[in-house]
Amino acid sequence: MFSLHHLHKRKRVYKKLEPYPSSKFLKRVLDEIILVAAVASPIMTLPQLYRIWSEKSAVNISLATWSTYLLVASIWLVYGLVHKDRAITINSFLFVVVQSVIVLGIVMFG
Repeated sequence: MFSLHHLHKRKRVYKKLEPYPSSKFLKRVLDEIILVAAVASPIMTLPQLYRIWSEKSAVNISLATWSTYLLVASIWLVYGLVHKDRAITINSFLFVVVQSVIVLGIVMFG
């Protein structure tokens, strides 16, 4: 489905790593499942975003907490880009987008 070549072929040979995609069925399935999880997990924060923006209120929502989540997601995004890991990059990018909108809503309506 997706081509996750986060380690170059030369590195795989040099480090004697397993080829990608794996020849083992369960590992290939796990690779696909993790991509679904990478997209699904940020979607779970959408109800918070919807509540803030639909009610135009961020009462009892912590700016410090969501700003920290945003900072951590940004660090993970850089890590995913540097290591060319598609699942981490997709997940972190989506979290950065959603959490940025949440933090913006908290600042505007809090």
